Amino acid sequence: MFSDLAFFSFVQLDDDSLHGAYNRWHQLDHRPENLALPGVAWGDRWARVREEDPAHAADSAFADTDFVAMYWFRDPVEHSVDAWDRLGEASFQWGRGPIIPGVERKLLAFFRPVKGYSAPHALVSPYVLPFRPNQGMHITLTRYPEPHGLDAHDSFRWEDTELMPELLKVPGVAGGWTFSFSHAQKHSTLPFADTVSHQPGELRIRLLYLDGEPESTGAAIRGAEQQLAAEPSVPKAGEVLFSSTLSTIVPWRDW
Repeated sequence: MFSDLAFFSFVQLDDDSLHGAYNRWHQLDHRPENLALPGVAWGDRWARVREEDPAHAADSAFADTDFVAMYWFRDPVEHSVDAWDRLGEASFQWGRGPIIPGVERKLLAFFRPVKGYSAPHALVSPYVLPFRPNQGMHITLTRYPEPHGLDAHDSFRWEDTELMPELLKVPGVAGGWTFSFSHAQKHSTLPFADTVSHQPGELRIRLLYLDGEPESTGAAIRGAEQQLAAEPSVPKAGEVLFSSTLSTIVPWRDW
């Protein structure tokens, strides 16, 4: 395992006119500063693809998410996150974020990687997938009220042995990772609002790496998920809070 901890941020912008400035800040300032830290193995951010038949819950707090960012941390993760925190404070003192008007962060949380998967055509191992170029992602955030109950256990088994193998067959899916909620971000100095208060394992993320065109690949993923979900043997545990295709943001072109 090249990383034992990952951070996810779900971002919503109050005004569409802010997208250009936010993208420029993140891609030319914030992300490069983060990637230069020795304890950050990799990180990126993707834009939400507005699909005709969104799979997220209509009343979910995450329904209006515009961007998803994530970072992988190297061991020792405590030192890596501490240095990352210090960079956030330094950036604020420089007048360069990360607290920016109009930016609402719906999720700021750390997750433990559970398992990685690679599609045969990708050739690389799951541990290399984060570094492999992609056209986007497909992300699903699910809540399990009893994260260590038998229903959750059965759902995790099904995801690993039946769902993920089928999703890896979808053209344009290069692989994926699953993650289990560890704890919400509590920055040592910056006044970020609390976003979640769940117990460990209550939230789970399934992240698929796409090397196909995001919109069509996302539609194929939803079709495969719906077909599998129709089978009577599928476990019914878990509430999907957010599920969407994400597109890679090309600097200058997609701002």
